[in-house]
Amino acid sequence: MSKERPVVAVVDDDPRILESLENLLESAGYMACSFSSARLLLVNGLAGLDVLITDIGMPGMDGFQLRDFVNKERPDLPVFLITGRHEIADQDRAQGVSGCFRKPFDSQALLAAICDALPK
Repeated sequence: MSKERPVVAVVDDDPRILESLENLLESAGYMACSFSSARLLLVNGLAGLDVLITDIGMPGMDGFQLRDFVNKERPDLPVFLITGRHEIADQDRAQGVSGCFRKPFDSQALLAAICDALPK
């Protein structure tokens, strides 16, 4: 089953980040699906997603917990962590992800990483 545009899910509790990432991804040709919490993403399901971008620091299930869940359910799904805090310095916890980006991140670097993570 081939899709026209890769689907990138974005999970962040900051509506401004969701909106800016959605605009960035859509302008780059991706289909963006935004979720304000990990729970909302999981209710929607992981099927059909090609890439996941998640904030680390969120209420409820944080980005590390979501990454762990996704790695069990969809080990093939590339996961990128984004953060405005210093958790990214905890390299041991950042294992098992396709990349970590510190806010404010370089949008072109993020798009390049997403492109590299997608199957050719």
